[in-house]
Order: sequence, then structure tokens, then C-alpha cells
Amino acid sequence: MGDRFFPNEMPDFVAEGTTVSGGATGDSLSNLLSLPYKTLSEKLKTSALDLKETVVRETWGLRGKRVQDYTLYTGALGTAYLLFKAYQVTKNENDLQSCSDIIKACDSASKDSGRVTFICGRAGVCALGAVIAKHSGDERLQAHYLTKFKQIRFPSDLPNELLYGRAGFLWACSFLNKHIGKDTISTTRMRAVIDEIIKSGKRLAGKGRCPLMYEWHGKKYWGAAHGLAGIVHVLMDMELKPDEVEDVKGTLHYMIKNRFPSGNYPSSEGSESDRLVHWCHGAPGVTLTLVKAAEVLGDKEFLQAAVDAGEVVWKRGLLKRVGICHGISGNTYVFLALYRLTGKVEYLYRAKAFASFLSDRALELISEGKMHGGDRPFSLFEGVGGMAHLFLDMAEPSDASFPAYEI
Repeated sequence: MGDRFFPNEMPDFVAEGTTVSGGATGDSLSNLLSLPYKTLSEKLKTSALDLKETVVRETWGLRGKRVQDYTLYTGALGTAYLLFKAYQVTKNENDLQSCSDIIKACDSASKDSGRVTFICGRAGVCALGAVIAKHSGDERLQAHYLTKFKQIRFPSDLPNELLYGRAGFLWACSFLNKHIGKDTISTTRMRAVIDEIIKSGKRLAGKGRCPLMYEWHGKKYWGAAHGLAGIVHVLMDMELKPDEVEDVKGTLHYMIKNRFPSGNYPSSEGSESDRLVHWCHGAPGVTLTLVKAAEVLGDKEFLQAAVDAGEVVWKRGLLKRVGICHGISGNTYVFLALYRLTGKVEYLYRAKAFASFLSDRALELISEGKMHGGDRPFSLFEGVGGMAHLFLDMAEPSDASFPAYEI
């Protein structure tokens, strides 16, 4: 199990202005941990903007501005999303223009796609396109993308999970309603999708102890990408009926009751393999969902469970991978979410510590082959694109949100 992550030898907490002795962490990392938060976040922002330029060059410029993989997950739309984040932080109009250009190419590349989600489908292209058009003041282009979004039709065999299923489409609806305006996508349209998700979850759960259950490729996954954590996370952003709220609560209580003794969560129903501490499978993605539950549902058990799961991420979350789906960048968002929920500076420090580890060591470890840079090394979800996004989010930690998951 230990071969999946680096030992976390950083202090559990260092108050600002305290000098950290070099010790096992090494001098350069200790120096970063000693910096005031504002000073470190400025360094991270500078690093992020440099990385952003590299990502754009590698995924867009050197490809002749042609798109093969249009998705947010590993493709060009992820670069556009990173540019949008950079624009939000710096207000650089060039980033907004480049973002718009990439989305237009993704629009063309995805026009015949049958995939319907934000992260891996057509909905992401149309939703992000409409939002960028609004920021650019282009009403005609905004209307174009909204029309295309509303024309999306579901295949008959659509699953319910986040990456390829109904939950991923609903998240795109929430994104539009947040960034363009309430009821951009009507409650009626979303309610039809919610009904299908709830009905499907109840049907598969049957008379089991968990109120909702879902399958993807024959497995009853629990994680954020393909399973329970991701689906109920999206449902908590919807207008739910009282009995549906109880189903969501019951599902989360079931997951908490059946977590591993270590505090980690199984990747799928019945799994006894306590190995994965990723956003996609395991404690990190579940923690973000539990934070949402504590915010939305107000149950103290969800708050405590989120704190407990966060401890697993601190101990085992320095993964030998860089990305946000299954890497250190994604796991850092756990501490930003816990900081937002509790206001405790200890969590801000832990986010700072994971980000400092990345800043100090990631690129060198990748070059040495000791850390996996992702099969698509410049992508948002697998590669350094996600690390750049995280570094930009560190500038305003109270507003930070895991890309395409926290709304």
C-alpha cells in the first residue's frame, strides 16, 4: 500500500511566522512551509501562470490549434477551463480570447458526440462556451451554445454517474445556472433527470440497507467519478423532495457506517481492498461530498465524518501522481473544502503543505520517474493542468473549488 504514496513527513501544523527545522522534509520544502500564506500563494500564482502557458502551448499551440480529444478530463476543454480560471484570477483578456478559441474548436470536434456530461461530453463544451461568451459580451455566441446545450438528447443506455451519466449532465445545468443566471436551465428540465436518477437508484437498491445504489460497467461504485459519492454530491445541488433528501442522508449514513477501519472508503460495494485514496475512488472524493452534506443538510455526523476522512488524506494522500483525479493536486482540495467548512487554519496549513510539496518537488520527481505525470501529462484531470488550477485556487482559498465537482 505504501508504494502508492510518499510518506508525509511534514509537521501536522505550523503556525504562520514559525520557523520549520529542515529535518526529514528537506530545507527547500521547510522554507515554503515557513512562509506566510499570502507570500506562498503569490509564488504559487506565478508558478501557475507559467505552467498555464506551457499547458496551452503543448495542448493547443503545438497541435496546430486542432482538437482530437475535446473533453475537459484529458482534452482541450480542460485547457479552456484552466484559462477561464486564470482569467478569473488575473482578468487577462488574452486568456479569455484563447479560451473562447479553444471552445469553438471543441464545439466542432464534439458536434456528433453522444456523450452528455460536463467532464467527458458535449454538455461541458456548450456550458463552458455559453459562460465564456457571456464574459466576452457576445450575446449571439452565448445563445448559440445555450441552444446547442438544450438540444442535447440522452441515449437510452445512459448511466447515472458523474463522468458519463445523468449526474454529469445535471452538474452542467448547475454550472450554467450559477454563471449565467437562475433558471437558465429550467427546474422542469432538471427535475426529469433527477426523477430518473432517484428511480434508478431505488430500483437497484431494492430492499437493501442503502436507500440508493448505482452500477457502472457492472460494479456498484462508491467514489466521486463513477459512484455514490459523485451522484449524491450533484443531487445535493438540486431542489429535492423531502423523501429524496432522506434517501441522500440514508445513503451517506450507510457509507459512513461501512467505511474501512482505517477511515478510508471502499471503491465499490463489498470491496475489501483499502488501497485507493483518490478523488475518483476513496476518501478524498467522499470527503468533498461529506463537506457538501454538512453545509447543505446540517447533520453533525457528516461534519465529523468529513473531518475523519480528511485525516486519511493527510496521512496517505501524498500520492505518487500529480493530477486532480488521482493525484496530490486533487487531494489538496480536501483541505481547502474543510477550511471553507470549519474556518480552522489547520486545514489551510494542510492545503499549503500539499501545494508546497507539489511546488517544491513535483516536476523533479516526474522527471526522475518517481512520480506519474499522467498519461496526458498536460491535461486538467491527469496532468500538470490540474496542478496549475490548484495553484491559482490557492490565491483565494475560501472560494476554491474542485474543477467540475464543487459548484
